[in-house]
Amino acid sequence: MAQPVRIVDGVVPKHEQLRTILTELATRELSPGDMLPSERQLCLDHGVSRITVREAIGQLVSEGLLVRVRGKGTFVAERTVRSRLHLASFQEDMRRLGLEPTTVLLSVERAEPPARTAELFAPGGRAEGFHIRRLRVADGIPIAVDDAWYNAALAPGLDQLDLTRSIYRALTEHFGRGLDRAEQTVGAIGASREIAALLGLPASRPVLVFDRVTYSGDSVIEHARSWYRGDRYELQMSLDR
Repeated sequence: MAQPVRIVDGVVPKHEQLRTILTELATRELSPGDMLPSERQLCLDHGVSRITVREAIGQLVSEGLLVRVRGKGTFVAERTVRSRLHLASFQEDMRRLGLEPTTVLLSVERAEPPARTAELFAPGGRAEGFHIRRLRVADGIPIAVDDAWYNAALAPGLDQLDLTRSIYRALTEHFGRGLDRAEQTVGAIGASREIAALLGLPASRPVLVFDRVTYSGDSVIEHARSWYRGDRYELQMSLDR
C-alpha cells in the first residue's frame, strides 16, 4: 500500500482531497468486502480532523462505493453491474463490462406456451415453444434468473444446442433469425422463495423484473421474464428532450 498522503490547506477543501484519496484506495488497492482503515487511523495518516474523515466517507457511502456496518467499520461495497438498455445477450453485456459470464441450465422442455405467449407466437393459431430456464452468473455471483419461451416454429431443434451459451447468437447463426427489436417493461417485486434461493437472497428481497418480447422480422421469437438482483444490477439510460 502506498505511503499515506498528508492533506494540507489549499483551494480544494480537505474533505474533497480525502474523498479522492479514499476513492483511489477503494478502487485500486482494496477489493469489495475489504475494510477501510479506522477513522482514527485516517486522521493520523492524513493529518485531518474526524469531522473531515466522516464527511468524506459519508459522501462515498451515499455514492455506493463504501458501506458502513454498525459496530464493525467501513467496507468497500460490492461492485454493481451497470447495463445500458439495449438488445444484447447477457454474455455480451457482461463481457462488455469486463466480467466473466457463466450460465447454469435449470430446465428445458418443448411444450405449449401459456396463453399470452402462444398468442404472441401464433396469433389465432396453435403455438409450440421451448421453455428454457437459466441462472445467469457474473464473476461467480448469481445475477439473474431467466424464464424464457422461444418460438419452436422459428427455431426447430433449439433444445439440442448448448444452452449455456448465448441463445441470441444461436438464433442468428444456426437458424438465420436475426433479432431486430424488443419491447420490454421493468418493475420491482419481492422475490419468491425459489428466485431468492437461486440468487442467494433472503425471501421477499426486492428484485428487478423484466418482461421482454423479442422480434425477428415481424414474428415474435422470444417471450422472456427475468428476475435481476437489485443490489448487484442497475440500468443506465440516456434521456433526450
